[in-house]
Amino acid sequence: MLTESEADDLRAACTRFLAGHGPVRAAELLAGIPADTVVDRYGDGGVVAELEATVAGLLGTEAAVFLPSGIMAQQIVLRVHADRRGRRTVLYHPMCHLEHHEGRALERLQGLVGRPVGEAHRLLTAADLDAVAEPAAALLVELPQRDLGGQQPAWADLEAQVAWARERGAAAHLDGARLWESAAGYGVPPARVAALFDSVYVSFYKGIGALAGCCVAGDGALVGEVREWRRRVGGTLFGLWPLAASALALLPGRLERMPRYLEQARAIAAALAGVPGVRVVPDPPQTPMMHLLLEADEATVDAAVRRLAADGTWTIRGASPTADPAVLRFELPVGDATCAFAPEEAAEIIAVLARRP
Repeated sequence: MLTESEADDLRAACTRFLAGHGPVRAAELLAGIPADTVVDRYGDGGVVAELEATVAGLLGTEAAVFLPSGIMAQQIVLRVHADRRGRRTVLYHPMCHLEHHEGRALERLQGLVGRPVGEAHRLLTAADLDAVAEPAAALLVELPQRDLGGQQPAWADLEAQVAWARERGAAAHLDGARLWESAAGYGVPPARVAALFDSVYVSFYKGIGALAGCCVAGDGALVGEVREWRRRVGGTLFGLWPLAASALALLPGRLERMPRYLEQARAIAAALAGVPGVRVVPDPPQTPMMHLLLEADEATVDAAVRRLAADGTWTIRGASPTADPAVLRFELPVGDATCAFAPEEAAEIIAVLARRP
């Protein structure tokens, strides 16, 4: 298996990058922060306030608040919803980030109870929710569902899920870490998606490619409570301005290009049709990302990564195992770097990863 050090060395020598916006380089990110950026003080004023106003405008909400971490942001907003309703249960898909990547923080830190609903291998549906009798504080919906390759429900079913929550007195919260991609997939502005929900979390380092940080958006009272909790949990750093300035600089251009990223994702998937040993999930892609299932073992993929890197193209650090020991999975987010390839060339590179030498 490729070691992290070997992967770093190979990546550094490459000039083309298959995934996302390409390599994360400190010099480029810092150079994108305007020299005349107005700094904040403990999260108040300056470029932080400017970004918050921009996000509220994009999402059509009364207010937004910037936080340094998505884990922090979602814990806080779900805590606020729970306290308001006097309930402790949060419903979500079994592959939710809170369930798999946060060390039970929702329970251990906030005293809330996470309840997975539905099946891990498919999207949550309104019918799944009908089987829940327990009063819930909130329903969390992740758009798109990253661990299912960027899938998302049909618009009518999404509306039905939100209606289910509202009818039962639960908040509807959007895990919109990739809302920008989700909106492109639905073919609507981000505000149209956000309008369905009581609160929305959006990230800036994933599809946008900025430095760390995120926002929670909603009505003014809710955002005010989230802002107070930000201080309580240590999220009000002395200066948040580098993170906010990076997001503000990159957001307009990357958001404008999201439909182009989706078009490229679908073109690559089409070019992969019939390629032996490679399957696209979902096919066609529903958002500017996809999962690729490779009928190959780890040694085959690692050898291909090395060969491609020697020719100047960086692909992946490694693929993940699946329930089938003969199949590996890797995630392909589509961004500026991906769009530099003709779809047929990108498909050929992906095919190499599954091809035995």
